[in-house]
Amino acid sequence: MALYDVFGVGNALVDIQAQVDDDVLDKLSIDKGIMTLVDDEQQSNVLGHLDGRPLNRCAGGSAANTIVAIAELGGSAGYIGKVGNDAIGEFFLKDMRALGVSIQVTPSDLPTGTCAVLITDDAQRTMLTNLAASTTLGPDDIDEEKIAQSKYVYVEGYLLTGDSTKAAAYKAFELAKKHNVKVAFTASDPFLVNMIRDEIWDLITGPVDLFFCNEEEAKSLTGESDALKCAVKIHEHCENVALTLGGKGSIVMHGGEEFPIEGVSVQAIDTTGAGDMYAGAMLYGITNGMDWRTAGHLASHAAGRVVAQLGARLDRKFTRDEIEKLSRLTDD
Repeated sequence: MALYDVFGVGNALVDIQAQVDDDVLDKLSIDKGIMTLVDDEQQSNVLGHLDGRPLNRCAGGSAANTIVAIAELGGSAGYIGKVGNDAIGEFFLKDMRALGVSIQVTPSDLPTGTCAVLITDDAQRTMLTNLAASTTLGPDDIDEEKIAQSKYVYVEGYLLTGDSTKAAAYKAFELAKKHNVKVAFTASDPFLVNMIRDEIWDLITGPVDLFFCNEEEAKSLTGESDALKCAVKIHEHCENVALTLGGKGSIVMHGGEEFPIEGVSVQAIDTTGAGDMYAGAMLYGITNGMDWRTAGHLASHAAGRVVAQLGARLDRKFTRDEIEKLSRLTDD
Protein backbone atom coordinates (compact mmCIF):
# COMPACT_ATOMS: atom_id res chain seq x y z
CA MET A 1 0.00 0.00 0.00
CA ALA A 2 1.34 3.44 -0.98
CA LEU A 3 2.32 5.79 1.82
CA TYR A 4 1.53 8.89 -0.24
CA ASP A 5 -1.19 9.62 -2.76
CA VAL A 6 1.14 12.21 -4.28
CA PHE A 7 4.74 13.23 -3.65
CA GLY A 8 5.54 16.72 -4.93
CA VAL A 9 8.83 18.20 -6.13
CA GLY A 10 9.13 21.94 -6.62
CA ASN A 11 10.41 25.35 -5.56
CA ALA A 12 9.88 25.98 -1.85
CA LEU A 13 8.81 29.60 -1.47
CA VAL A 14 7.02 31.63 1.15
CA ASP A 15 4.20 33.56 -0.51
CA ILE A 16 3.63 37.12 0.69
CA GLN A 17 0.26 38.28 -0.62
CA ALA A 18 -1.09 41.83 -0.70
CA GLN A 19 -3.90 43.70 -2.43
CA VAL A 20 -2.61 46.69 -4.38
CA ASP A 21 -3.74 49.32 -6.85
CA ASP A 22 -2.50 49.37 -10.42
CA ASP A 23 -0.38 52.42 -9.64
CA VAL A 24 1.86 50.29 -7.41
CA LEU A 25 2.68 48.11 -10.41
CA ASP A 26 3.31 51.23 -12.47
CA LYS A 27 5.70 52.65 -9.87
CA LEU A 28 7.60 49.37 -9.76
CA SER A 29 7.57 49.06 -13.59
CA ILE A 30 6.17 45.53 -13.31
CA ASP A 31 4.34 43.69 -16.08
CA LYS A 32 0.88 42.84 -14.80
CA GLY A 33 -0.51 39.34 -14.51
CA ILE A 34 2.68 37.31 -14.96
CA MET A 35 5.50 35.88 -12.87
CA THR A 36 8.82 37.74 -12.94
CA LEU A 37 12.08 36.50 -11.40
CA VAL A 38 13.81 39.09 -9.20
CA ASP A 39 16.98 39.22 -7.11
CA ASP A 40 17.35 40.04 -3.41
CA GLU A 41 17.58 43.81 -3.97
CA GLN A 42 14.58 43.92 -6.30
CA GLN A 43 12.47 41.84 -3.93
CA SER A 44 13.41 44.07 -1.01
CA ASN A 45 12.26 47.08 -3.04
CA VAL A 46 8.95 45.41 -3.86
CA LEU A 47 8.28 44.44 -0.25
CA GLY A 48 9.17 47.98 0.82
CA HIS A 49 6.22 49.24 -1.24
CA LEU A 50 3.92 46.99 0.79
CA ASP A 51 4.73 48.55 4.17
CA GLY A 52 1.55 49.29 6.08
CA ARG A 53 -0.64 47.02 3.96
CA PRO A 54 -2.29 43.88 5.34
CA LEU A 55 -0.16 40.92 4.30
CA ASN A 56 -0.89 37.20 4.18
CA ARG A 57 2.02 34.78 4.47
CA CYS A 58 2.00 31.05 3.76
CA ALA A 59 4.19 28.25 2.43
CA GLY A 60 3.92 28.33 -1.32
CA GLY A 61 5.38 27.63 -4.72
CA SER A 62 3.37 26.00 -7.49
CA ALA A 63 3.85 22.33 -6.59
CA ALA A 64 3.65 23.10 -2.87
CA ASN A 65 0.22 24.70 -3.39
CA THR A 66 -0.95 21.57 -5.20
CA ILE A 67 0.35 19.29 -2.46
CA VAL A 68 -1.38 21.44 0.17
CA ALA A 69 -4.65 21.14 -1.78
CA ILE A 70 -4.36 17.34 -1.71
CA ALA A 71 -3.77 17.40 2.05
CA GLU A 72 -6.67 19.80 2.64
CA LEU A 73 -8.99 17.47 0.75
CA GLY A 74 -7.97 14.60 2.99
CA GLY A 75 -5.28 12.97 0.86
CA SER A 76 -1.82 11.83 1.96
CA ALA A 77 1.04 13.88 0.56
CA GLY A 78 4.77 14.44 0.78
CA TYR A 79 6.96 17.20 -0.62
CA ILE A 80 10.57 18.11 -1.28
CA GLY A 81 11.79 21.64 -1.87
CA LYS A 82 14.84 23.50 -0.63
CA VAL A 83 14.61 26.16 2.10
CA GLY A 84 17.27 28.20 3.89
CA ASN A 85 18.44 27.80 7.47
CA ASP A 86 16.49 30.86 8.57
CA ALA A 87 13.23 31.91 10.22
CA ILE A 88 11.34 32.04 6.91
CA GLY A 89 12.51 28.52 6.08
CA GLU A 90 11.40 27.26 9.48
CA PHE A 91 8.03 28.92 8.87
CA PHE A 92 7.70 27.06 5.56
CA LEU A 93 8.41 23.68 7.15
CA LYS A 94 6.08 24.25 10.12
CA ASP A 95 3.29 25.50 7.85
CA MET A 96 3.48 22.43 5.59
CA ARG A 97 3.73 19.98 8.48
CA ALA A 98 0.79 21.58 10.27
CA LEU A 99 -1.31 20.63 7.23
CA GLY A 100 -0.15 17.02 7.44
CA VAL A 101 2.36 17.20 4.59
CA SER A 102 5.47 15.07 5.10
CA ILE A 103 8.62 17.10 4.41
CA GLN A 104 12.25 16.55 5.37
CA VAL A 105 14.97 18.70 3.85
CA THR A 106 18.61 19.58 4.45
CA PRO A 107 18.61 23.42 4.60
CA SER A 108 20.60 25.48 2.13
CA ASP A 109 23.12 28.18 3.05
CA LEU A 110 21.10 30.65 0.95
CA PRO A 111 18.06 32.47 2.35
CA THR A 112 14.63 30.95 1.81
CA GLY A 113 12.94 32.00 -1.42
CA THR A 114 9.94 34.31 -1.44
CA CYS A 115 7.16 35.20 -3.85
CA ALA A 116 5.46 38.58 -3.57
CA VAL A 117 1.92 38.14 -4.90
CA LEU A 118 0.35 41.49 -5.81
CA ILE A 119 -3.40 41.23 -6.30
CA THR A 120 -5.27 44.01 -8.12
CA ASP A 121 -9.00 44.81 -8.09
CA ASP A 122 -9.57 42.85 -11.33
CA ALA A 123 -8.44 39.65 -9.51
CA GLN A 124 -5.23 39.49 -11.54
CA ARG A 125 -2.16 38.36 -9.62
CA THR A 126 1.30 39.62 -10.43
CA MET A 127 4.12 37.57 -8.92
CA LEU A 128 7.67 38.64 -8.14
CA THR A 129 9.73 35.58 -7.30
CA ASN A 130 13.12 35.47 -5.62
CA LEU A 131 14.10 31.80 -5.86
CA ALA A 132 17.12 32.02 -3.52
CA ALA A 133 17.55 28.70 -1.64
CA SER A 134 15.07 26.85 -3.86
CA THR A 135 17.64 26.94 -6.70
CA THR A 136 19.90 24.61 -4.70
CA LEU A 137 17.50 21.67 -4.92
CA GLY A 138 19.44 18.85 -6.57
CA PRO A 139 19.23 15.16 -7.44
CA ASP A 140 20.73 14.15 -4.09
CA ASP A 141 17.67 15.66 -2.36
CA ILE A 142 15.28 13.29 -4.14
CA ASP A 143 14.35 10.45 -1.77
CA GLU A 144 13.96 7.18 -3.66
CA GLU A 145 12.15 5.45 -0.81
CA LYS A 146 9.47 8.14 -0.61
CA ILE A 147 8.93 8.16 -4.36
CA ALA A 148 8.67 4.36 -4.36
CA GLN A 149 5.91 4.65 -1.74
CA SER A 150 3.80 7.08 -3.79
CA LYS A 151 0.95 6.61 -6.26
CA TYR A 152 1.96 9.73 -8.20
CA VAL A 153 4.95 12.04 -8.35
CA TYR A 154 4.05 15.64 -9.22
CA VAL A 155 6.71 17.93 -10.69
CA GLU A 156 6.39 21.62 -11.53
CA GLY A 157 7.76 22.92 -14.82
CA TYR A 158 9.52 25.84 -13.14
CA LEU A 159 12.23 23.39 -12.04
CA LEU A 160 13.39 23.08 -15.63
CA THR A 161 14.76 26.63 -15.62
CA GLY A 162 17.87 25.80 -13.54
CA ASP A 163 20.57 23.16 -13.98
CA SER A 164 20.44 21.77 -10.45
CA THR A 165 16.66 21.85 -10.13
CA LYS A 166 16.26 20.31 -13.59
CA ALA A 167 18.55 17.47 -12.53
CA ALA A 168 16.34 16.98 -9.46
CA ALA A 169 13.22 16.85 -11.64
CA TYR A 170 14.74 14.27 -13.97
CA LYS A 171 15.90 12.19 -11.01
CA ALA A 172 12.29 12.17 -9.77
CA PHE A 173 11.06 11.07 -13.22
CA GLU A 174 13.69 8.32 -13.35
CA LEU A 175 12.89 6.94 -9.90
CA ALA A 176 9.15 7.09 -10.52
CA LYS A 177 9.50 4.99 -13.68
CA LYS A 178 11.84 2.58 -11.86
CA HIS A 179 9.20 1.92 -9.21
CA ASN A 180 6.14 2.02 -11.50
CA VAL A 181 4.91 5.25 -9.98
CA LYS A 182 2.80 7.55 -12.17
CA VAL A 183 4.21 10.95 -13.13
CA ALA A 184 2.21 14.19 -13.28
CA PHE A 185 3.80 17.34 -14.69
CA THR A 186 2.55 20.91 -15.03
CA ALA A 187 3.64 23.37 -17.72
CA SER A 188 3.67 26.08 -15.00
CA ASP A 189 3.76 29.19 -17.22
CA PRO A 190 3.43 30.20 -20.90
CA PHE A 191 6.91 31.73 -20.85
CA LEU A 192 8.33 28.34 -19.95
CA VAL A 193 6.53 26.62 -22.84
CA ASN A 194 7.86 29.23 -25.24
CA MET A 195 11.37 28.75 -23.89
CA ILE A 196 11.63 24.93 -23.85
CA ARG A 197 8.80 23.71 -26.10
CA ASP A 198 10.74 20.75 -27.53
CA GLU A 199 11.80 19.55 -24.08
CA ILE A 200 8.22 19.63 -22.83
CA TRP A 201 7.13 17.58 -25.86
CA ASP A 202 9.84 15.07 -25.03
CA LEU A 203 8.58 14.81 -21.46
CA ILE A 204 4.91 14.35 -22.28
CA THR A 205 5.82 11.81 -24.94
CA GLY A 206 8.10 10.05 -22.44
CA PRO A 207 7.81 9.76 -18.65
CA VAL A 208 4.74 11.97 -18.06
CA ASP A 209 1.46 10.13 -17.49
CA LEU A 210 -0.67 13.20 -16.70
CA PHE A 211 -0.01 16.65 -18.13
CA PHE A 212 -1.55 19.82 -16.68
CA CYS A 213 -1.66 23.04 -18.71
CA ASN A 214 -3.85 26.08 -19.25
CA GLU A 215 -5.27 27.26 -22.56
CA GLU A 216 -2.47 29.70 -23.36
CA GLU A 217 0.21 27.12 -22.58
CA ALA A 218 -1.57 24.50 -24.70
CA LYS A 219 -1.87 26.85 -27.68
CA SER A 220 1.81 27.77 -27.43
CA LEU A 221 2.80 24.12 -27.17
CA THR A 222 0.72 22.83 -30.08
CA GLY A 223 0.37 25.80 -32.41
CA GLU A 224 -3.38 25.20 -32.49
CA SER A 225 -5.88 27.99 -31.88
CA ASP A 226 -8.76 25.83 -30.64
CA ALA A 227 -8.57 24.47 -27.09
CA LEU A 228 -10.14 21.12 -27.92
CA LYS A 229 -7.77 20.60 -30.84
CA CYS A 230 -4.92 21.40 -28.45
CA ALA A 231 -6.11 18.80 -25.96
CA VAL A 232 -6.56 16.15 -28.65
CA LYS A 233 -3.12 16.81 -30.10
CA ILE A 234 -1.43 16.58 -26.71
CA HIS A 235 -3.41 13.41 -25.88
CA GLU A 236 -1.94 11.76 -28.97
CA HIS A 237 1.38 11.85 -27.09
CA CYS A 238 0.34 11.71 -23.43
CA GLU A 239 -1.95 9.22 -21.69
CA ASN A 240 -3.87 11.82 -19.68
CA VAL A 241 -4.34 15.57 -20.16
CA ALA A 242 -6.05 18.23 -18.04
CA LEU A 243 -6.38 21.55 -19.89
CA THR A 244 -7.89 24.40 -17.89
CA LEU A 245 -9.95 27.15 -19.53
CA GLY A 246 -10.36 29.64 -16.68
CA GLY A 247 -13.99 30.40 -15.93
CA LYS A 248 -15.06 28.27 -18.92
CA GLY A 249 -14.04 25.06 -17.14
CA SER A 250 -11.59 22.51 -18.46
CA ILE A 251 -11.04 19.61 -20.83
CA VAL A 252 -9.91 16.24 -19.48
CA MET A 253 -8.58 13.62 -21.88
CA HIS A 254 -8.30 9.98 -20.80
CA GLY A 255 -8.32 6.69 -22.67
CA GLY A 256 -8.99 8.39 -25.98
CA GLU A 257 -12.10 10.08 -24.55
CA GLU A 258 -12.82 13.75 -24.07
CA PHE A 259 -14.52 14.94 -20.87
CA PRO A 260 -15.67 18.58 -21.02
CA ILE A 261 -15.79 19.86 -17.45
CA GLU A 262 -18.09 22.75 -16.59
CA GLY A 263 -16.82 26.00 -15.15
CA VAL A 264 -18.13 27.30 -11.83
CA SER A 265 -19.66 30.77 -11.84
CA VAL A 266 -18.09 32.85 -9.05
CA GLN A 267 -17.07 36.44 -8.41
CA ALA A 268 -13.31 36.23 -8.89
CA ILE A 269 -11.28 38.01 -6.25
CA ASP A 270 -7.84 36.48 -6.68
CA THR A 271 -6.71 33.99 -9.33
CA THR A 272 -3.58 33.04 -7.35
CA GLY A 273 -3.20 29.29 -7.22
CA ALA A 274 -6.29 28.44 -9.28
CA GLY A 275 -4.35 26.06 -11.53
CA ASP A 276 -2.47 24.64 -8.55
CA MET A 277 -5.75 23.98 -6.73
CA TYR A 278 -7.25 22.38 -9.84
CA ALA A 279 -4.27 20.04 -10.13
CA GLY A 280 -4.43 19.16 -6.45
CA ALA A 281 -8.12 18.31 -6.54
CA MET A 282 -7.71 16.31 -9.75
CA LEU A 283 -4.81 14.32 -8.29
CA TYR A 284 -6.71 13.77 -5.05
CA GLY A 285 -9.66 12.43 -7.01
CA ILE A 286 -7.82 9.98 -9.24
CA THR A 287 -5.72 8.64 -6.34
CA ASN A 288 -8.79 8.17 -4.14
CA GLY A 289 -11.08 6.13 -6.35
CA MET A 290 -12.78 8.76 -8.51
CA ASP A 291 -13.10 8.34 -12.27
CA TRP A 292 -11.55 11.03 -14.46
CA ARG A 293 -14.76 12.91 -15.13
CA THR A 294 -15.65 13.03 -11.44
CA ALA A 295 -12.13 14.14 -10.49
CA GLY A 296 -12.37 16.92 -13.08
CA HIS A 297 -15.73 17.96 -11.63
CA LEU A 298 -14.20 18.23 -8.14
CA ALA A 299 -11.17 20.09 -9.53
CA SER A 300 -13.39 22.65 -11.27
CA HIS A 301 -15.34 23.37 -8.08
CA ALA A 302 -12.16 23.57 -6.00
CA ALA A 303 -10.59 26.06 -8.44
CA GLY A 304 -13.82 28.09 -8.44
CA ARG A 305 -13.83 28.23 -4.67
CA VAL A 306 -10.20 29.36 -4.40
CA VAL A 307 -10.54 32.23 -6.91
CA ALA A 308 -13.51 33.60 -4.93
CA GLN A 309 -11.23 34.37 -1.98
CA LEU A 310 -7.79 35.79 -1.28
CA GLY A 311 -4.82 33.41 -1.36
CA ALA A 312 -4.08 29.92 -2.65
CA ARG A 313 -5.39 28.12 0.47
CA LEU A 314 -9.06 27.32 0.88
CA ASP A 315 -10.67 29.45 3.60
CA ARG A 316 -13.62 27.06 3.54
CA LYS A 317 -12.49 23.49 3.05
CA PHE A 318 -14.60 20.84 1.35
CA THR A 319 -16.43 18.52 3.73
CA ARG A 320 -16.77 14.80 3.08
CA ASP A 321 -20.46 15.37 2.36
CA GLU A 322 -19.67 18.05 -0.23
CA ILE A 323 -17.17 15.80 -2.00
CA GLU A 324 -19.67 12.94 -2.05
CA LYS A 325 -22.38 15.25 -3.39
CA LEU A 326 -20.11 16.44 -6.20
CA SER A 327 -19.38 12.81 -7.05
CA ARG A 328 -23.09 12.01 -7.26
CA LEU A 329 -23.74 14.96 -9.57
CA THR A 330 -21.52 13.44 -12.26
CA ASP A 331 -23.63 10.29 -12.21
CA ASP A 332 -26.87 12.12 -12.96
